[in-house]
Amino acid sequence: MSVEVARLGAALGAAGLAALLVAPQRYARLAGLAAAGVGGGLLAGYLVPSGSEKLLAAGLVVGVPFAAAGAYGLRRFPWVLPFAALACVPARIPVTVGDTEANLLLPLYAVIAAAGVALAWSLYRGEGGIRELGIVAWPLAAFVALAGLSLAWSDDPRQGGITLLFFVLPFGVLAVCLSRLPWRRAPVGYLLGLLAAMAVAFAVVGVFQWVTRDVFWNPKVIVGNAYAPFYRVNSVFWDPSIYGRFLVIAILAALVVLVVGEARSRIVLGAAVVIAIVWVGLLFSFSQSSFAALIAGTLAAAAFVWRWRAVTAVALTGVVLLSAGMAAPSVRHSIFDASDKGLNRATSGRFGLITDGARIAFDHPAAGVGVGGFKRAYAAKTGLRGEEPKKAASHNTPVTVAAELGLPGLAVLAWLLVAGLLAAFRRAGRGFEGRAALVFGIALGAIAVHSLFYDAFFEDPMTWGLLALGALVAREPVT
Repeated sequence: MSVEVARLGAALGAAGLAALLVAPQRYARLAGLAAAGVGGGLLAGYLVPSGSEKLLAAGLVVGVPFAAAGAYGLRRFPWVLPFAALACVPARIPVTVGDTEANLLLPLYAVIAAAGVALAWSLYRGEGGIRELGIVAWPLAAFVALAGLSLAWSDDPRQGGITLLFFVLPFGVLAVCLSRLPWRRAPVGYLLGLLAAMAVAFAVVGVFQWVTRDVFWNPKVIVGNAYAPFYRVNSVFWDPSIYGRFLVIAILAALVVLVVGEARSRIVLGAAVVIAIVWVGLLFSFSQSSFAALIAGTLAAAAFVWRWRAVTAVALTGVVLLSAGMAAPSVRHSIFDASDKGLNRATSGRFGLITDGARIAFDHPAAGVGVGGFKRAYAAKTGLRGEEPKKAASHNTPVTVAAELGLPGLAVLAWLLVAGLLAAFRRAGRGFEGRAALVFGIALGAIAVHSLFYDAFFEDPMTWGLLALGALVAREPVT
């Protein structure tokens, strides 16, 4: 298919998902869900390599009955959805279609397909309310619509199509489905238990990799370990930083249970054991972005428990340490005399990516370079060669959004973050719902902090799931 068909599909799919998020009439939402599906189909037709159309059609023929069967199961047991989605988060399957190789979340897409069919039936029957995502619905719809429309002027329509087809559209449907769940205390507790069990298992695998010096996959990590002074592991994940991000979320959830939960020795001991084991696994990821997210989440939990006295004490300690460091001539030289190149080396190239990405945003403030266009725009600005220069990959979500969607996109991102955190934190408390809201809010904030150094905010299904679960618990009255 031509790129014009892909742009039509992007606009149609994004408009449909936006309508699903905010439209007040059930038939308008049903039409929006259908439009999202049709738009996704057009994008898939554009992205699939030439000669693979029959394979795509065969996949649809085989997948539809399974989606229908899964939808029937989710209709009977709706809380299976978050468990299935969480279990599928790390499951990236290597797929080769023609000359294209990719690691796709195929099991998760199957779960979302079943959830989408169940959602369509629920909307047709007039079940549920409207705008289940609450104050998150409007900024999320604005982001989706802007991203979809921006493919019309994207510097890289193929990468933009991948972003929309494999992340924005399916994860948006998943968020709507999760936010429509009937609130139940027991399943939420079991869901946090599953998160902890998965994190412990992944941490054990990570420690095993570190001891045996055997990383299962990702050639980039394997080659990097051959030359680095330390050995990074990725457990069952593709990337060590995503592995670390998952462990951080589990640690923060256990931390909330430990410091805010009910004073039951068995629960407190279990949370402490989870934190200890998972922290060791996190250590061997050597993910600086993950540790930054962990520190931010821990400070948020401390601020809730001990209010702002803890944050003030930590801030004062930080000022003292910074002042002591600045007193050393070598530190002052590294910061002030080494210029941008020194900072770029100290941050493994991230400083240059951020500053040049910001320059791209300033060059295109009104509309950006379009969804997926960051890499090519960065390569053109810095003189990198190649179709997909790896050194141009972004590591900062706000900079990426500003470069691709302009200042309107950056404003929508800020609106979305504020709404998502507000929905969760204003419901935070010491009751069960309050603790759940605190977990969702702190975890979302941790992902946001992590995305300042690694990007992949909207590419992480847990971001969308936390937005949905935060909105779900926010609707529950305080008891």
